[in-house]
Amino acid sequence: MLEPADALTLLATGELTIEGRLVDASNATLFAAVSADGVTAACVYKPIRGERPLWDFPDGTLAGREVSTYLLDQALGWDLVPPTLLRDGPFGPGMCQLWIESEPVDELVDVMPQNRVPKDWFPVFGGVDGSGRDVVVAHADDRRLRRLAVLDAVANNADRKGGHLLLTAEGHLYGVDHGLCFHEEPKLRTLLWGWGGEPLDADEIAALTRVREELADGALREALEDHLTGAELRATVARVERLLRTGRFPRPAGHRHTVPWPPF
Repeated sequence: MLEPADALTLLATGELTIEGRLVDASNATLFAAVSADGVTAACVYKPIRGERPLWDFPDGTLAGREVSTYLLDQALGWDLVPPTLLRDGPFGPGMCQLWIESEPVDELVDVMPQNRVPKDWFPVFGGVDGSGRDVVVAHADDRRLRRLAVLDAVANNADRKGGHLLLTAEGHLYGVDHGLCFHEEPKLRTLLWGWGGEPLDADEIAALTRVREELADGALREALEDHLTGAELRATVARVERLLRTGRFPRPAGHRHTVPWPPF
């Protein structure tokens, strides 16, 4: 796999060749090859013109929000989002992201009988499967997921589904599909509620402190201003401040939907 810096250069300068479309995606999501100087990699290209308008995300673009989440991840220093940028392509400007070859994530997030949740897993919510059995959606108490939960809390991710988690054969976890992030109103919908109310650890607090500084007058704020509104930026700062003030993961709000549907 390419080093992140090399991947960004290739994504920015390479020639995009469309090879197919991911038909399950709600917005135009194209599978492409990007090539330059004899190097070729697979990528996802989401042209802005293929976005479906959303009444509750009227400002900016979904592509810009995906890029913003990558920039936030880089400021946190956790490498949870594949290299992502905004560029021109065969169908105009759009989000371009390195394609990640992934394995099943059932070792981290899964649906299982209620009486078979491992002791080191968190049950999130229960239901009934197609056979009428009581089941629960649960996730592992895993540091990679935990960091992703922090990222989602800052980005205000409204769509952290199990299908948006990618696990490589080497064990690296990535999160993708971040078009529904950074709303100024509380929108956090996720399967990763297991740490709700628990204290943040020293590494998480240090990363959030860096982000706070970058949002005050650093390069992160300048970069995000290209994609987010002033109100969205202020709300992002407020979320970081709240996490640092409380020193704890957020809890699900009882007055709104807090898990995405469908969950996978």
